[in-house]
Amino acid sequence: MTVLVTKQAPPFTATAVMPDDSVKDDFALTDLRGKYVALVFYPSDFSIVCPTELLTIDQWIERFHERDCEVVGISVDSHFTHRAWKRTPIEQGGIGPIRFPLVADLSKQITRDYGVLADDAVALRATLLLDREGVVRHQVVNDSDLGRNIEDTLRTLDALRHVEAHGRMCPANWEEGSESIEATPAGVTKYLRKFSLTS
Repeated sequence: MTVLVTKQAPPFTATAVMPDDSVKDDFALTDLRGKYVALVFYPSDFSIVCPTELLTIDQWIERFHERDCEVVGISVDSHFTHRAWKRTPIEQGGIGPIRFPLVADLSKQITRDYGVLADDAVALRATLLLDREGVVRHQVVNDSDLGRNIEDTLRTLDALRHVEAHGRMCPANWEEGSESIEATPAGVTKYLRKFSLTS
Protein backbone atom coordinates (compact mmCIF):
# COMPACT_ATOMS: atom_id res chain seq x y z
CA MET A 1 0.00 0.00 0.00
CA THR A 2 1.18 3.51 -0.83
CA VAL A 3 0.69 6.20 1.81
CA LEU A 4 -0.46 9.31 -0.04
CA VAL A 5 -1.45 11.54 2.89
CA THR A 6 0.02 15.06 2.48
CA LYS A 7 0.72 14.38 -1.22
CA GLN A 8 -1.09 15.51 -4.34
CA ALA A 9 -3.61 12.86 -5.36
CA PRO A 10 -2.47 11.08 -8.55
CA PRO A 11 -4.49 12.63 -11.39
CA PHE A 12 -6.52 10.46 -13.72
CA THR A 13 -8.90 10.74 -16.64
CA ALA A 14 -11.14 7.75 -17.24
CA THR A 15 -14.52 6.54 -18.38
CA ALA A 16 -17.21 6.89 -15.74
CA VAL A 17 -20.90 6.13 -15.39
CA MET A 18 -22.51 9.32 -14.16
CA PRO A 19 -25.46 9.72 -11.76
CA ASP A 20 -27.88 10.14 -14.68
CA ASP A 21 -26.59 6.82 -16.14
CA SER A 22 -24.78 8.56 -18.99
CA VAL A 23 -21.21 7.55 -19.81
CA LYS A 24 -18.50 10.23 -19.65
CA ASP A 25 -15.35 9.17 -21.49
CA ASP A 26 -13.16 11.93 -20.08
CA PHE A 27 -14.05 12.06 -16.40
CA ALA A 28 -11.08 13.87 -14.84
CA LEU A 29 -10.22 14.15 -11.16
CA THR A 30 -8.81 17.63 -11.77
CA ASP A 31 -12.27 18.82 -12.84
CA LEU A 32 -13.30 18.50 -9.17
CA ARG A 33 -10.61 20.91 -7.95
CA GLY A 34 -12.11 23.48 -5.60
CA LYS A 35 -14.29 20.88 -3.88
CA TYR A 36 -13.53 18.23 -1.31
CA VAL A 37 -13.45 14.75 -2.85
CA ALA A 38 -14.04 11.32 -1.32
CA LEU A 39 -12.46 8.63 -3.49
CA VAL A 40 -14.04 5.28 -2.71
CA PHE A 41 -12.17 2.27 -4.13
CA TYR A 42 -14.04 -1.02 -3.88
CA PRO A 43 -13.29 -4.60 -5.07
CA SER A 44 -16.00 -5.33 -7.62
CA ASP A 45 -19.52 -4.86 -8.92
CA PHE A 46 -22.09 -7.58 -8.25
CA SER A 47 -20.38 -8.54 -4.99
CA ILE A 48 -21.51 -8.93 -1.39
CA VAL A 49 -20.13 -6.15 0.83
CA CYS A 50 -19.67 -3.46 -1.86
CA PRO A 51 -23.38 -2.76 -2.40
CA THR A 52 -23.88 -2.21 1.33
CA GLU A 53 -21.22 0.52 1.22
CA LEU A 54 -22.30 2.22 -2.00
CA LEU A 55 -25.96 2.20 -1.04
CA THR A 56 -25.12 3.71 2.35
CA ILE A 57 -23.12 6.45 0.63
CA ASP A 58 -26.01 7.07 -1.76
CA GLN A 59 -28.45 7.24 1.16
CA TRP A 60 -26.24 9.91 2.72
CA ILE A 61 -25.09 11.67 -0.46
CA GLU A 62 -26.78 14.92 0.56
CA ARG A 63 -24.59 14.95 3.69
CA PHE A 64 -21.50 14.87 1.50
CA HIS A 65 -22.85 17.54 -0.83
CA GLU A 66 -23.77 19.78 2.12
CA ARG A 67 -20.09 19.65 3.02
CA ASP A 68 -19.08 20.62 -0.55
CA CYS A 69 -17.74 17.12 -1.13
CA GLU A 70 -18.07 15.00 -4.26
CA VAL A 71 -17.97 11.21 -3.97
CA VAL A 72 -16.34 9.11 -6.69
CA GLY A 73 -16.52 5.31 -6.71
CA ILE A 74 -13.73 3.36 -8.43
CA SER A 75 -13.32 -0.32 -9.26
CA VAL A 76 -11.56 -2.35 -11.93
CA ASP A 77 -14.88 -3.19 -13.62
CA SER A 78 -15.81 -1.80 -17.03
CA HIS A 79 -18.37 0.95 -17.52
CA PHE A 80 -20.63 -1.67 -19.11
CA THR A 81 -20.60 -3.64 -15.85
CA HIS A 82 -21.14 -0.47 -13.81
CA ARG A 83 -24.24 0.37 -15.84
CA ALA A 84 -25.56 -3.17 -15.63
CA TRP A 85 -25.11 -3.11 -11.85
CA LYS A 86 -26.93 0.23 -11.60
CA ARG A 87 -29.75 -1.10 -13.75
CA THR A 88 -30.19 -4.23 -11.64
CA PRO A 89 -32.77 -3.93 -8.84
CA ILE A 90 -31.38 -3.93 -5.33
CA GLU A 91 -33.34 -7.06 -4.41
CA GLN A 92 -31.53 -8.85 -7.24
CA GLY A 93 -28.04 -7.83 -6.17
CA GLY A 94 -27.86 -4.47 -7.94
CA ILE A 95 -27.43 -0.97 -6.58
CA GLY A 96 -30.07 0.93 -8.52
CA PRO A 97 -29.65 4.55 -9.66
CA ILE A 98 -26.99 5.72 -7.20
CA ARG A 99 -26.21 9.44 -7.34
CA PHE A 100 -22.43 9.58 -7.68
CA PRO A 101 -20.04 8.61 -10.49
CA LEU A 102 -18.51 5.16 -10.85
CA VAL A 103 -15.13 5.20 -12.57
CA ALA A 104 -14.14 2.23 -14.73
CA ASP A 105 -10.51 1.29 -14.07
CA LEU A 106 -10.37 -1.70 -16.39
CA SER A 107 -6.62 -1.29 -16.94
CA LYS A 108 -6.11 -1.17 -13.14
CA GLN A 109 -3.77 1.79 -13.59
CA ILE A 110 -5.66 4.16 -11.27
CA THR A 111 -5.90 1.55 -8.55
CA ARG A 112 -2.20 0.77 -9.01
CA ASP A 113 -1.24 4.46 -8.88
CA TYR A 114 -3.07 4.79 -5.56
CA GLY A 115 -1.28 1.72 -4.18
CA VAL A 116 -4.45 -0.22 -3.37
CA LEU A 117 -4.38 -2.98 -6.00
CA ALA A 118 -4.51 -6.39 -4.30
CA ASP A 119 -2.75 -9.33 -5.99
CA ASP A 120 -2.88 -7.48 -9.33
CA ALA A 121 -6.59 -8.30 -9.35
CA VAL A 122 -8.99 -5.94 -7.55
CA ALA A 123 -8.95 -2.84 -5.37
CA LEU A 124 -8.88 -3.01 -1.61
CA ARG A 125 -11.56 -1.01 0.24
CA ALA A 126 -9.76 2.32 0.27
CA THR A 127 -11.21 5.69 1.17
CA LEU A 128 -9.27 8.88 0.54
CA LEU A 129 -10.35 12.42 1.38
CA LEU A 130 -8.89 15.16 -0.79
CA ASP A 131 -8.93 18.82 0.13
CA ARG A 132 -9.94 21.58 -2.28
CA GLU A 133 -6.42 21.67 -3.73
CA GLY A 134 -6.38 17.95 -4.50
CA VAL A 135 -4.09 17.00 -1.61
CA VAL A 136 -4.79 13.73 0.18
CA ARG A 137 -5.60 14.52 3.81
CA HIS A 138 -7.02 11.19 4.96
CA GLN A 139 -6.57 7.61 3.82
CA VAL A 140 -7.90 4.36 5.24
CA VAL A 141 -7.69 0.90 3.67
CA ASN A 142 -9.65 -2.21 4.61
CA ASP A 143 -9.31 -5.78 3.44
CA SER A 144 -12.16 -6.97 1.22
CA ASP A 145 -14.09 -8.70 4.03
CA LEU A 146 -14.26 -5.54 6.17
CA GLY A 147 -16.85 -2.94 5.23
CA ARG A 148 -15.90 0.66 5.86
CA ASN A 149 -17.62 3.07 8.25
CA ILE A 150 -19.25 5.76 6.10
CA GLU A 151 -20.29 7.75 9.16
CA ASP A 152 -16.66 8.04 10.23
CA THR A 153 -15.74 9.24 6.73
CA LEU A 154 -18.19 12.10 7.24
CA ARG A 155 -16.81 12.76 10.74
CA THR A 156 -13.28 12.98 9.34
CA LEU A 157 -14.48 15.28 6.57
CA ASP A 158 -16.01 17.52 9.23
CA ALA A 159 -12.68 17.53 11.07
CA LEU A 160 -10.78 18.47 7.93
CA ARG A 161 -13.19 21.33 7.22
CA HIS A 162 -12.96 22.50 10.85
CA VAL A 163 -9.15 22.55 10.78
CA GLU A 164 -9.13 24.55 7.56
CA ALA A 165 -11.77 26.99 8.77
CA HIS A 166 -10.46 27.61 12.29
CA GLY A 167 -6.77 26.69 12.29
CA ARG A 168 -7.29 24.44 15.31
CA MET A 169 -6.52 20.74 15.71
CA CYS A 170 -9.08 17.99 16.23
CA PRO A 171 -8.39 15.53 19.07
CA ALA A 172 -9.33 11.87 19.37
CA ASN A 173 -13.01 11.11 18.75
CA TRP A 174 -13.67 14.73 17.74
CA GLU A 175 -17.14 15.38 16.34
CA GLU A 176 -18.76 18.50 14.92
CA GLY A 177 -19.64 20.84 17.78
CA SER A 178 -17.10 19.46 20.22
CA GLU A 179 -13.98 21.26 21.39
CA SER A 180 -10.89 21.48 19.23
CA ILE A 181 -7.33 22.29 20.30
CA GLU A 182 -5.36 25.48 19.83
CA ALA A 183 -2.31 24.48 17.79
CA THR A 184 0.22 25.38 20.48
CA PRO A 185 1.83 23.37 23.34
CA ALA A 186 -0.18 25.44 25.82
CA GLY A 187 -3.36 24.70 23.92
CA VAL A 188 -2.71 20.97 24.06
CA THR A 189 -1.95 21.08 27.79
CA LYS A 190 -5.12 23.07 28.45
CA TYR A 191 -7.20 20.55 26.53
CA LEU A 192 -5.67 17.50 28.23
CA ARG A 193 -6.17 18.95 31.72
CA LYS A 194 -9.90 19.03 31.17
CA PHE A 195 -9.88 15.27 30.84
CA SER A 196 -7.35 14.60 33.59
CA LEU A 197 -4.96 13.18 30.99
CA THR A 198 -2.08 15.19 32.32
CA SER A 199 -1.20 16.78 35.63
